[in-house]
Amino acid sequence: MDIEPSWDFYRSFLTVLQQGSLSAAARELGLTQPTIGRHVDALEKAIGAELFIRSPNGLLPTDAAQALKPYAETLAATTAALLRTASGERERVAGTVRVSASEVVAVEVLPKILGNLQETYPELQIELSASDVIEDLVNREADIAVRMAEPQQDALIVRRIGDIPLGFHAHRRYLERHGIPETMADLANHRLIGFDRQTAYVRLVMKRYPAPEGIKFSYRTDSNLAQLSAIRAGVGIGICQIGLARENPDLVHVLPDAFGIPLGTWVVMHESLKTSPRCRATFDALVKGLQDYHRYSTSE
Repeated sequence: MDIEPSWDFYRSFLTVLQQGSLSAAARELGLTQPTIGRHVDALEKAIGAELFIRSPNGLLPTDAAQALKPYAETLAATTAALLRTASGERERVAGTVRVSASEVVAVEVLPKILGNLQETYPELQIELSASDVIEDLVNREADIAVRMAEPQQDALIVRRIGDIPLGFHAHRRYLERHGIPETMADLANHRLIGFDRQTAYVRLVMKRYPAPEGIKFSYRTDSNLAQLSAIRAGVGIGICQIGLARENPDLVHVLPDAFGIPLGTWVVMHESLKTSPRCRATFDALVKGLQDYHRYSTSE
């Protein structure tokens, strides 16, 4: 390769790969379709391989495109991290901070904390990644993360929040129809909300907190947020954070003395960001807000 391809070529290629057509990629990037086409053509010429094949269903990626994809994604993540770093000024809390958290925490717990933070610092911008996939802080996929697994990487600033308690809960409407289980064995006669697949985390939980024989999930979804929604809708009995259930007077804590799971929680940031005012302010706000939530969740 004699000439290094422009980053714009990789960005256009990656967007076409994600969107499936030149026109959709053009709309996503705010460019014209011919411009996107020229970028893809130039990248194909630079690497000496065809990247897409036209089909009735749009552009299909070739093997070369699939091989190039992870490197283009890395470039995109690095560029986004560079822009986030450049967007903040040293003496004031301003610019963008990317926060990663699980679906449930991102949707149910963090908005209030981050909203109050932005009231204090109006020039602060938050990017909230709601996903149960752990994002790599060392490679700057996110600036700060709220994690339910103890961080193992070096070069991280870590604050342990504590164990957020989980337990069985059900809507009053469901319990009025089907009765309240008095023992763990009684759960075999109820509709249980649980996971569709046994992930490594689910297997670990089941090993530590084995369910009685004969108990099966009759409503299954791999989304913790979807499970919480099903509990609130009265579908059956499921596991959720006690602090979230307390916000809804119609949710009843079932078998509180027989079953409970402590969900370890940490706030994590790469040590290189400790001198960034916007990251430090966000980190401190998350620690305080989650500590308050933890106290609320564990109070009698």
